[in-house]
Amino acid sequence: MAASAWAQTASDAASAVATAPEGTIATSANFPIQRVQMPTYADIYCAGFINRQSLPDANYVAGGLQTPSTTKFVRGDVVYLKGQGYTPGAEYEIIRALRDINEYEMFPGQKKLLKATGQPYEEVGRVRIIDTRSKAAVAQIEYSCDPINPGDTAIPFAEKTMVPFHAPLRFDRFLPTGSKVSGRVVMGKDFDSTLGTGQKVYFNVGTNQGVKVGDYFRAVRNYDADLHDPVDSLSFRASVSEDTQKKQPSFDPGLWERGNGPVIHVRDLPRRAVGEIVVIGTTPTTATGMIVFAMEDVHAGDNVELDDQNQ
Repeated sequence: MAASAWAQTASDAASAVATAPEGTIATSANFPIQRVQMPTYADIYCAGFINRQSLPDANYVAGGLQTPSTTKFVRGDVVYLKGQGYTPGAEYEIIRALRDINEYEMFPGQKKLLKATGQPYEEVGRVRIIDTRSKAAVAQIEYSCDPINPGDTAIPFAEKTMVPFHAPLRFDRFLPTGSKVSGRVVMGKDFDSTLGTGQKVYFNVGTNQGVKVGDYFRAVRNYDADLHDPVDSLSFRASVSEDTQKKQPSFDPGLWERGNGPVIHVRDLPRRAVGEIVVIGTTPTTATGMIVFAMEDVHAGDNVELDDQNQ
């Protein structure tokens, strides 16, 4: 088994070397083998999304069997739904409109970009209607991503497309720009800003730009982003020279910070790809993605480009 796995790895690596783009030499540093983590049922149905407009909230969770002693309900619990149009056996998805209680921008302009992109929603669970004889319909929770709360919105449930298996591929870390479809990571699930493999992100391109479930996007970052980050920029201000260097370099120095050596401008450094994201949900103007491969942290604010080699 181990020998077979090694042989497959060697075959993948040999293929990457054989097809290296002109002007490159394929190594594990610039063309690592990408083995993606495939989304599960929970990944697909609990990912959340951003919608351009706020969704109707006339149908909502009014409580549960143990109200008011219990305010959080999970799989198997009975809940009551207010609103119209319920029929026995019908399934509803429970969603929650979100707000960021921290109100802290993870990158300059995030609030403005998020407002233009739409309203973020959490996908909380799924219920089935079991009784409609009262003013409030009775439903049982069939699946829960997080505990369901009174006030959460109920919308008709729709099956989602699962993402097919993806064989290993090379990951071009320094691929120049050229994709026709590009956008930006507006935010991460749960308002996370530093994300890794398996975590969910939302970006501001959707089906109107031809994006579909199963598409792969490459997360890319310029060193300018590090230079303007309040934390990462501190490393640029630290000394980068060796004490014995006669001419000491400096990164984009201020008026009184320049050394006697070369001035390095970070805008001249190659941009780098930091991860691969597969699309697991779409709206006309947005997409939900799952990070399936990461060489380093993916950040809110990173750019994303359709990865043509993965399509």
